[in-house]
Amino acid sequence: MALQPQTKPAVQPQTRYLKGDLVLFRNIERFWLGLPGHTFIGKVERSWTNVHNGKRLYDLLELNVNGNRARAGIDPDYMRPLPAADAMHDIDTAPLSETDTGAMTPAAVAWLRQHLTQHSSTLPTQR
Repeated sequence: MALQPQTKPAVQPQTRYLKGDLVLFRNIERFWLGLPGHTFIGKVERSWTNVHNGKRLYDLLELNVNGNRARAGIDPDYMRPLPAADAMHDIDTAPLSETDTGAMTPAAVAWLRQHLTQHSSTLPTQR
């Protein structure tokens, strides 16, 4: 009987977050119990090391429309970075040559209108 090669599960690289970084956080207990409100956007306020197990933990400010809420002792295994490039993708790839603004997302149209107001009527160069 031949031995099957063992596969290791994918491991997320250890990410260190800095104050002000935006992250996506999942409350794992709420997630596994199927409860609503298990995932939110947070802003890193500080990081610290747990004296009992030596693990780095984070304090976040949960950002939402009803007001921000402090969350302490967040495990980075359940956090993911929210890169600026992802948030700005629709603006960076807006089809500026299109005459129909319906082809652009609302964020791209808002940015374009603001740019045109601030910078007379010159369009930015297409990337």
